[in-house]
Amino acid sequence: MTVLAKRLAAFFEAAPAAALISVAEAKGSTPREAGAWMLVSPEKTFGTIGGGQLEFLAIAKARELIAENIATGALNIPLGPEIGQCCGGRVALDIRIAGEKERAALLRRAEAEDAARPHVYLFGGGHVGHALAAALALLPVRTVVVETRTEALENMPEGVETRLTAVPEEVVRSAPAGSAFVVLTHDHALDFLIVGEALARDDAAYVGMIGSKTKKATFKSWYFKNGGEEARLARLVTPIGGADLRDKRPAVIAALTAAEVMRAVAASQGLAPD
Repeated sequence: MTVLAKRLAAFFEAAPAAALISVAEAKGSTPREAGAWMLVSPEKTFGTIGGGQLEFLAIAKARELIAENIATGALNIPLGPEIGQCCGGRVALDIRIAGEKERAALLRRAEAEDAARPHVYLFGGGHVGHALAAALALLPVRTVVVETRTEALENMPEGVETRLTAVPEEVVRSAPAGSAFVVLTHDHALDFLIVGEALARDDAAYVGMIGSKTKKATFKSWYFKNGGEEARLARLVTPIGGADLRDKRPAVIAALTAAEVMRAVAASQGLAPD
């Protein structure tokens, strides 16, 4: 069972009575798109349809259905001043008690959503690797930390996969299309080998390497000596997270890099704004 499905199953186990809220239609500027969903029990919620007053109204309606044992309900809400929300669009919500059929369908959907998530491979489980794994664990990606050292894979965040291997470059070759590769090992020579393999993947969404201007120049020289191509080198992001902020604390680098990776992944999937 995938991470999302496990969390969903745990919610169902703790909530004998729950209602499913689905965005049936979204017109204009809205917090979430059609198809977004969340679950509501008398005490807790799972997921979100965008927050704000819209979500408060939906939660209240869902709990009303649960309390009165009403199978279905609906809301059609303009997101204007009358509800204290100024998005300007309109959202139609379908609300229904989540019976066994709905629960099973949601678990299947959670499995499918997890399976479809883009892969992000972090090569290196040092301070920045751990911080970046923690940042990505909150995002809709499948994060895999690859290491040659057993101890570096300890205490990874929940939901982050780990791979212990003596030949990390093989992980690059077997990764699915559209993957992102972030290289930050303890060894520059190993970094170069992995980055070289990642740049050979024309279907990679992102290839990034931690480092400085000197490391970038050294890698460029190594890459061309080993048959690298200028067009492929141009795709390398280094330093990761951008060079405009000189804060080198791991958590800061991780936050900036996570945003950078998510933008690249969205662009590769055609989800970036025009």
